[in-house]
Amino acid sequence: MKIKLFYFARLKETLNYSTEDLELENADQPWTILKLKAYLAKRGDVWGQMLMGKLKVRAAINHELVHDAAAIKDGDEVAFFPPVTGG
Repeated sequence: MKIKLFYFARLKETLNYSTEDLELENADQPWTILKLKAYLAKRGDVWGQMLMGKLKVRAAINHELVHDAAAIKDGDEVAFFPPVTGG
């Protein structure tokens, strides 16, 4: 299963990635946002801190905000970004 990932704001700066194409293994198993975060977190300390640490990372699939339990399908665009605050 192939997906396109996008990283925004602090994630983009810290991980030194803005986008990447990713082929997920075990496509016969359901992939969720949480499973994807855990998979990416295995890349190393910074990845783990950013995606599975104290930072509450939000996700969108195909431009729609989703929860961690949302299913990912072949060809989806997944975006990760930290929570936005403003005034």
